[in-house]
Amino acid sequence: MKCYVRWTRAVALIVTLAASVSAQEAKFSINDVSWLAGCWEINVGEKQLLVTEQWMGPAGGLMIGAGRTVKGGKAVGFEFLRLVEEVDGIFYVAKPSANKDETRFRLVRSGPSDVTFENPTHDFPQRILYRRDGDKLHARIEGTSNGKTRGMDFPYVRAKCE
Repeated sequence: MKCYVRWTRAVALIVTLAASVSAQEAKFSINDVSWLAGCWEINVGEKQLLVTEQWMGPAGGLMIGAGRTVKGGKAVGFEFLRLVEEVDGIFYVAKPSANKDETRFRLVRSGPSDVTFENPTHDFPQRILYRRDGDKLHARIEGTSNGKTRGMDFPYVRAKCE
Protein backbone atom coordinates (compact mmCIF):
# COMPACT_ATOMS: atom_id res chain seq x y z
CA MET A 1 0.00 0.00 0.00
CA LYS A 2 2.85 2.41 0.86
CA CYS A 3 4.40 1.72 -2.54
CA TYR A 4 1.08 2.53 -4.26
CA VAL A 5 0.82 5.84 -2.38
CA ARG A 6 4.39 6.77 -3.36
CA TRP A 7 3.71 5.99 -7.01
CA THR A 8 0.49 7.99 -6.91
CA ARG A 9 2.32 10.98 -5.42
CA ALA A 10 5.14 10.64 -7.97
CA VAL A 11 2.65 10.57 -10.86
CA ALA A 12 0.80 13.57 -9.41
CA LEU A 13 4.08 15.47 -9.12
CA ILE A 14 5.03 14.67 -12.72
CA VAL A 15 1.60 15.77 -13.97
CA THR A 16 1.85 19.01 -11.95
CA LEU A 17 5.33 19.75 -13.30
CA ALA A 18 4.25 19.01 -16.87
CA ALA A 19 1.25 21.33 -16.49
CA SER A 20 3.52 24.02 -15.04
CA VAL A 21 5.95 23.76 -17.97
CA SER A 22 3.04 23.81 -20.41
CA ALA A 23 1.61 26.90 -18.72
CA GLN A 24 5.00 28.62 -18.92
CA GLU A 25 5.25 27.87 -22.65
CA ALA A 26 1.70 29.17 -23.17
CA LYS A 27 2.61 32.57 -21.70
CA PHE A 28 4.63 33.51 -24.80
CA SER A 29 2.91 35.70 -27.34
CA ILE A 30 3.98 36.73 -30.83
CA ASN A 31 3.83 40.30 -29.49
CA ASP A 32 6.75 39.43 -27.16
CA VAL A 33 9.05 39.53 -30.20
CA SER A 34 7.57 42.59 -31.93
CA TRP A 35 10.92 44.37 -31.26
CA LEU A 36 12.38 42.25 -34.09
CA ALA A 37 10.25 44.06 -36.70
CA GLY A 38 12.08 46.24 -39.19
CA CYS A 39 15.01 46.11 -41.57
CA TRP A 40 18.49 45.01 -40.56
CA GLU A 41 21.76 44.70 -42.48
CA ILE A 42 25.40 43.71 -42.34
CA ASN A 43 27.41 45.67 -44.89
CA VAL A 44 31.07 44.71 -45.29
CA GLY A 45 32.20 47.00 -48.12
CA GLU A 46 35.75 45.68 -48.43
CA LYS A 47 34.36 42.17 -49.00
CA GLN A 48 31.49 43.39 -51.19
CA LEU A 49 29.13 41.57 -48.83
CA LEU A 50 25.61 42.68 -47.93
CA VAL A 51 23.40 40.55 -45.68
CA THR A 52 19.88 41.84 -45.03
CA GLU A 53 17.01 40.60 -42.91
CA GLN A 54 13.56 42.19 -42.84
CA TRP A 55 10.66 41.41 -40.47
CA MET A 56 7.05 42.53 -40.64
CA GLY A 57 5.40 43.36 -37.32
CA PRO A 58 3.05 40.87 -35.68
CA ALA A 59 -0.52 40.54 -36.95
CA GLY A 60 -2.89 37.59 -36.76
CA GLY A 61 -0.40 35.49 -34.78
CA LEU A 62 2.26 35.79 -37.49
CA MET A 63 5.44 37.69 -38.30
CA ILE A 64 6.91 37.27 -41.78
CA GLY A 65 10.60 37.73 -42.50
CA ALA A 66 13.03 37.39 -45.37
CA GLY A 67 16.79 37.40 -45.66
CA ARG A 68 19.16 37.89 -48.57
CA THR A 69 22.92 37.61 -49.00
CA VAL A 70 24.62 39.52 -51.82
CA LYS A 71 28.33 39.01 -52.59
CA GLY A 72 30.08 41.07 -55.27
CA GLY A 73 26.76 42.42 -56.50
CA LYS A 74 25.26 38.94 -57.00
CA ALA A 75 22.61 37.30 -54.82
CA VAL A 76 24.15 34.10 -53.41
CA GLY A 77 21.41 33.08 -50.99
CA PHE A 78 18.03 33.94 -49.53
CA GLU A 79 15.73 32.71 -46.81
CA PHE A 80 12.00 32.91 -46.13
CA LEU A 81 11.13 33.15 -42.42
CA ARG A 82 8.00 33.03 -40.27
CA LEU A 83 7.28 33.41 -36.59
CA VAL A 84 4.01 31.58 -36.01
CA GLU A 85 1.91 31.57 -32.85
CA GLU A 86 0.25 28.17 -32.52
CA VAL A 87 -1.70 26.43 -29.76
CA ASP A 88 1.41 24.58 -28.55
CA GLY A 89 3.86 27.49 -28.75
CA ILE A 90 5.60 29.97 -31.00
CA PHE A 91 7.74 28.63 -33.81
CA TYR A 92 10.48 30.12 -35.97
CA VAL A 93 10.04 28.52 -39.41
CA ALA A 94 12.98 28.84 -41.79
CA LYS A 95 13.19 27.97 -45.48
CA PRO A 96 16.71 28.77 -46.80
CA SER A 97 17.23 28.74 -50.57
CA ALA A 98 19.65 25.82 -50.20
CA ASN A 99 17.04 23.58 -48.48
CA LYS A 100 14.09 21.77 -50.00
CA ASP A 101 12.13 21.71 -46.73
CA GLU A 102 11.25 24.15 -43.96
CA THR A 103 12.72 23.72 -40.48
CA ARG A 104 10.84 24.60 -37.29
CA PHE A 105 12.41 25.87 -34.07
CA ARG A 106 10.37 26.27 -30.86
CA LEU A 107 10.57 29.48 -28.84
CA VAL A 108 12.10 28.43 -25.51
CA ARG A 109 13.07 31.78 -24.01
CA SER A 110 11.81 35.31 -24.50
CA GLY A 111 12.94 38.47 -22.74
CA PRO A 112 12.26 42.17 -23.34
CA SER A 113 14.97 42.32 -26.05
CA ASP A 114 16.14 38.74 -26.63
CA VAL A 115 14.69 35.47 -27.80
CA THR A 116 15.90 31.87 -28.22
CA PHE A 117 14.48 29.19 -30.50
CA GLU A 118 15.54 25.52 -30.42
CA ASN A 119 15.24 22.35 -32.47
CA PRO A 120 17.54 19.75 -30.87
CA THR A 121 16.88 17.22 -33.67
CA HIS A 122 18.03 19.52 -36.51
CA ASP A 123 21.48 18.90 -38.01
CA PHE A 124 22.74 22.49 -37.72
CA PRO A 125 21.90 24.85 -36.20
CA GLN A 126 19.99 23.60 -33.18
CA ARG A 127 19.55 27.10 -31.69
CA ILE A 128 18.71 30.51 -33.14
CA LEU A 129 19.14 33.54 -30.92
CA TYR A 130 18.31 37.21 -31.41
CA ARG A 131 19.21 40.08 -29.08
CA ARG A 132 18.39 43.71 -29.76
CA ASP A 133 20.30 46.66 -28.35
CA GLY A 134 18.84 49.90 -29.75
CA ASP A 135 19.69 50.07 -33.45
CA LYS A 136 21.79 46.90 -33.28
CA LEU A 137 20.48 43.36 -33.68
CA HIS A 138 22.76 40.48 -32.77
CA ALA A 139 21.66 37.20 -34.36
CA ARG A 140 23.44 33.92 -33.66
CA ILE A 141 23.04 30.34 -34.80
CA GLU A 142 24.69 27.59 -32.82
CA GLY A 143 24.77 23.89 -32.19
CA THR A 144 26.75 20.77 -32.85
CA SER A 145 27.90 19.64 -36.28
CA ASN A 146 30.03 16.53 -36.88
CA GLY A 147 30.56 16.25 -33.13
CA LYS A 148 31.92 19.79 -32.81
CA THR A 149 30.25 22.78 -31.21
CA ARG A 150 29.87 25.64 -33.69
CA GLY A 151 28.37 29.07 -33.80
CA MET A 152 27.99 31.93 -36.26
CA ASP A 153 27.27 35.54 -35.35
CA PHE A 154 25.38 38.08 -37.45
CA PRO A 155 25.89 41.66 -36.15
CA TYR A 156 23.09 43.59 -37.88
CA VAL A 157 22.40 47.31 -37.67
CA ARG A 158 19.09 49.06 -38.36
CA ALA A 159 18.66 49.82 -42.06
CA LYS A 160 16.19 51.75 -44.18
CA CYS A 161 13.40 49.51 -45.40
CA GLU A 162 13.17 49.59 -49.18
